[in-house]
Amino acid sequence: MKRSWQNLIIKNFDEASSSYNKAASLQIPFARLLALECSKRDIPTGLWVDLGSGTGFLANELERLNHNQTVTRIDSSPEMLKQHPSNSETILFDLNLGLPKLSHPPQLIASSFVLHWLHKPEEKLREWFSALAPGGWLAIAIPVKGCFPEWHKAANKADVICTAMSFPSKDSIIKVIKDEHIQLQKLESFTEKSPRITSLLKKFVHIGAHSSPQQSLKVKEWRKLTNAWKISQRTNLYELTWFIQILIAQK
Repeated sequence: MKRSWQNLIIKNFDEASSSYNKAASLQIPFARLLALECSKRDIPTGLWVDLGSGTGFLANELERLNHNQTVTRIDSSPEMLKQHPSNSETILFDLNLGLPKLSHPPQLIASSFVLHWLHKPEEKLREWFSALAPGGWLAIAIPVKGCFPEWHKAANKADVICTAMSFPSKDSIIKVIKDEHIQLQKLESFTEKSPRITSLLKKFVHIGAHSSPQQSLKVKEWRKLTNAWKISQRTNLYELTWFIQILIAQK
């Protein structure tokens, strides 16, 4: 992955730091879900880390549900880290470079909507699991291949490039961890709805998730895309569907 691409991703998240929490209608509930699943497990106290912590919603939820536990928040966006509570422990670090030097092997590595932004996500996931303390836990939520079928169908019909980001497959993520370590794995779907296509797609800008390796469409191409994007007969709205893989494993 080229450094310029990584820098663009960080820049976009920096610029979205102040609008993220208002626009993250998908990321926030999944962070809450992941924290709730963690609270059902007997995770030892010690070093808990949130990798790619963004504005801190997952870490905040983990701390809320585990009153005597603090969570170290690690992210590559300095502006995102500024949104965290002032007494939080934060580390500015690019996870494409691996993991920062930690005081102890973590008892919990949690991460939500982050892994797909990293170069070779399966290798990063393997590295995260290996870094855990014996008996430590890994909890992730990640969009997977199959997301945005409405967008892909419209682009194909309009004969334009689909500029949506590509995601790793569910199977490629699952097979990183041996079956005997997996405590929970499930695929969730979430469909966003709007009377306007632009509202669905502008949300990516508001959360900083609009980086794409594809060249931007020209105005004429965008017009063709929107004309090809069909309104759902069920809701009478435009829709955009996500598929999110939840994985919880114990080392």
